[in-house]
Amino acid sequence: MKYIDKIRIIAGVLLLLGLLIVPFTPPIQNYFTIPDKIITFQNQFPMKVPSLGKSVQVHAAVNDNAEAVNASSFHVEEPGDSQLIYTMAGVPIKKVNVSVLKDVKVIPGGQSIGVQLQTLGVLVVGHHLVNGDNGTLSPGEDANIKVGDVIMEMNGKEIEEMNDVKPIVEESGKKSMPVKIKVKRGKETFTTELSPVLDKKESEYRIGLYIRDSAAGIGTMTFFEPKSKKYGALGHVISDMDTKKPIEIHDGTIVRSTVTSIQKGNNGTPGEKQAKFSIKENKIGTITKNSPFGIFGQLDDQIRNGKYDKPMPIALSHEVKEGPAKILTVIDGEKVEEFDVEIVSSVPQKSPATKGMVIQITDPKLLEATGGIVQGMSGSPIIQNGKVVGAVTHVFVNDPTSGYGVHIEWMLQDAGVDIYEKETVKAS
Repeated sequence: MKYIDKIRIIAGVLLLLGLLIVPFTPPIQNYFTIPDKIITFQNQFPMKVPSLGKSVQVHAAVNDNAEAVNASSFHVEEPGDSQLIYTMAGVPIKKVNVSVLKDVKVIPGGQSIGVQLQTLGVLVVGHHLVNGDNGTLSPGEDANIKVGDVIMEMNGKEIEEMNDVKPIVEESGKKSMPVKIKVKRGKETFTTELSPVLDKKESEYRIGLYIRDSAAGIGTMTFFEPKSKKYGALGHVISDMDTKKPIEIHDGTIVRSTVTSIQKGNNGTPGEKQAKFSIKENKIGTITKNSPFGIFGQLDDQIRNGKYDKPMPIALSHEVKEGPAKILTVIDGEKVEEFDVEIVSSVPQKSPATKGMVIQITDPKLLEATGGIVQGMSGSPIIQNGKVVGAVTHVFVNDPTSGYGVHIEWMLQDAGVDIYEKETVKAS
């Protein structure tokens, strides 16, 4: 009995020590890659794996000289395996679900592009008064239609552009019948009615609303995936200039554009590129999505920038380092040039966020030409250590030499480029 009691005591002590040790074991994150049998965790410890398919001893490098400390044992199957078994002294103590990164490569952009978005329905951007027989009034405002609303249907007919509105208003006005309108406000849809008023001066029926069916501007191409021709640009959402709300698109087009001049930025006043383009000519692709991370769609054909025309690997947010980097952008004509920048800070992100990096322009030529980051530069790809890491998105108003950047993985996600072999599952 005494012998058995001693065994029990020893086992209890070992178990207690195991419980004390476990909280201090290195954390395991949810992302890893297996290029050439090297696993990289989100905590940035490269795990060297001598062989796959069996339990192996793993070492975590702690400095640039690859000096390592003895870590623990993992069981790793072929790339694409969804689970690692974290063991200590041969005893499994934690199982972690993971996603294996695909060998995704994209071609960086830098080209200046013209953008035209066709809205979903017509967007209400303001109210105005109509001078009728019964005084001045705004039928649209009286019908509780607000700035930022989208008119989807009128009298049961789908509205795609402003030219669809006038005939319906004229017909209803002449018949002294109210117009039944289907309105989208945010995620909600409702119906209302308004009665057109005959404007005394114009002798036309009016509804007292300013509307818009399209938006246009310039920006910069960020990347495209050569196999699918899916692309991403701008790095931020396109919002209506009056309502400040994101534009819900019906369709859209991107074309080549030519930078004609640049208005330099100063403290308190952002600069901007001046460019010319024709929507009817030089079309290079379609726009299917306008999201917080940019505009996305598909190219009609591959495009070139003359600097980096071969596919390049990407870097996830935890791989981006503070320090020197490059951006590609156009400051004259259609010539894509490479400029020096500094990544001042980068935040490792486990979920999509628009402002993941702070960058500063350091290139003397670019500073002389633009004063820093200017409007139209949004989407300029950021390249570091031979990888595409993100895109320029915003400028600091009080310091035009600096601004925000978005990490490339979130743009790829919205472009529909899958960078994982399978969905990430939370650790058990």
